Amino acid sequence: MKLLGLEAVQNATYYQSRYRQVEGFGADLYVLNGLGEVDFWPAERYRIAGSKHIADIIAAARSWHAVERFDGVLTFSESAVVAVAAVAEALGLPGVGVGTARTCRNKLLMRQAHERADVPRPQFRLVADLPMALETAARFGYPVILKPTLGAASNFVFRLDSPDELRLRFPQALDGMQRMSWFTMEPDGVDLGPHGLLIESFLAGRELLIEALAWDDEVYLGSIVDRVTVEGDTFDDDVHHAPTSLDPDQVAAVHRAVTAAARAQGIRRSVMHAEIRFHDGAPHLLEIAIRPGGGGLDYFARISAGYCPIRATMDVARGVHPAVTHYRPTGVHTAGTCLISGPGRVEEVTVPASVAESDRVFFLKITAQPGDVIRRPPYGNNILGFLCTTGTSFDDAMRAAYDLANRIEVRLSGAADAAPAGADVRGPVVLTSVPGAGDAGG
Repeated sequence: MKLLGLEAVQNATYYQSRYRQVEGFGADLYVLNGLGEVDFWPAERYRIAGSKHIADIIAAARSWHAVERFDGVLTFSESAVVAVAAVAEALGLPGVGVGTARTCRNKLLMRQAHERADVPRPQFRLVADLPMALETAARFGYPVILKPTLGAASNFVFRLDSPDELRLRFPQALDGMQRMSWFTMEPDGVDLGPHGLLIESFLAGRELLIEALAWDDEVYLGSIVDRVTVEGDTFDDDVHHAPTSLDPDQVAAVHRAVTAAARAQGIRRSVMHAEIRFHDGAPHLLEIAIRPGGGGLDYFARISAGYCPIRATMDVARGVHPAVTHYRPTGVHTAGTCLISGPGRVEEVTVPASVAESDRVFFLKITAQPGDVIRRPPYGNNILGFLCTTGTSFDDAMRAAYDLANRIEVRLSGAADAAPAGADVRGPVVLTSVPGAGDAGG
C-alpha cells in the first residue's frame, strides 16, 4: 500500500508522529510538501514542490504518481484538506471533491450548508466591518461568538459579552486572521471561499468532540469525548474525558445531528472530526472537519472506544471501507489536557522521567521547540503540547493528568511579539481550568 501525505506548507514537525503511525499500520508513506524542510522525511520518499501554488503541487504529485502509482492521498492538516482534494481529483484517486472540501474548510460555507438542510446550528452572519458586527450582535443578543471563516485551533475565536468587548476584539481578530499560520499554510491558486469574520449566536451547553466516519449512506460515531473545560472569553481545547457521559438517547440524537450535517456538507466517504454543543437540550453543530481530530484524540478513540481514526484515514484514502462499528465504549477512562504556558519565547521545556515513563500516560507530545514564540489570546492560541492519561474513573484519570502535567517545566524569555519584554521566567505548565467530577456530567 503506497500512500501520499501532503501539506501545501509543512507545519513544522507536527504531523511526523502521525506519519509514523501510518507506516506502523503497514503503509509505505511518501510525503510531498509544497514548501518544507529538506530533512523532514526519508529522502527516497520525500519531495518538496518548491511552491505552495496548487498548480505546482499538482504537477509535482502527478510526476511522482507516474513513477510510484500511489493508492491514495491523505492529510492530517486542516490547512491541506482542499489541496488534497485537488490533488486526488487530478490523479484520479479517491477523494471528497474540491467543492465539498471547500465547504468543509470554510466556516461560512459550512454554516450555509447547514442552514439549507435545517441542521441545528447557531445563527450566523459574515460581517464586513465593525458597524455590521455591532448591528448583528445586537440582533442576535449577547453573548456572541466572533471567529474567522478560515480559522483552526480556536485562533482568534472570542466570546463577547458586550459591545465594548466587540469593539476591542474585532480589530484584533481582523489583523490576526491574516497572519494566522492555519491561513498562511493554505495553498495559493485555489478558491477557499470568503476570508473574513463571522458573528454567531452563543450556544450555551456542554461540548463534545467526535471522531466519525461517513461511508455512502451510513455515518458511524467511532469515538465521543467530553470537553470539560471551564470556559472564559477564549477557547482552548484543553481538558477532555472519555468515555462520554451521554446517555443512549443523547448519543442517538448526536448521531442524527452528525449524519444530517455530513450530508448537508456533501460528505460521502471521509473520516470526520465533529464538534457538537448541546443547546436547549439538543445537539447543535459547531463544525465537521474532513480529517481526524488533532492532539491525542486518535489515542482517545482507540483506548476508550476501540476506533482508530488513523487506520480509517488510510482506508478511505485508497477507497476501502474501514473496519468500524457504531459507538461502543471500552469502559477505560481517559483524560487529557493541553499543556499551556504564558506567552514568550521558548528557551527550554523539561519533562522529568516520572512523567515520560509513567504507566498512566498514553500520549505525551511536546510540540513547542526552543525558539518558538508562544502567543496567547488575544494574539494567538499556541500551546506547548499534550498529555493524556488513563484511570479507573473520571476523577482518577483527571487527577493523574493534572499531577503529571504540573511536573513539566517551561522556561520562557520575553518576546516582543508575544508578551512584554522581561527576564527569563521558569515555572510549571499552567493549566487554565481544574474541573471537578461534577463538570463532566449534566
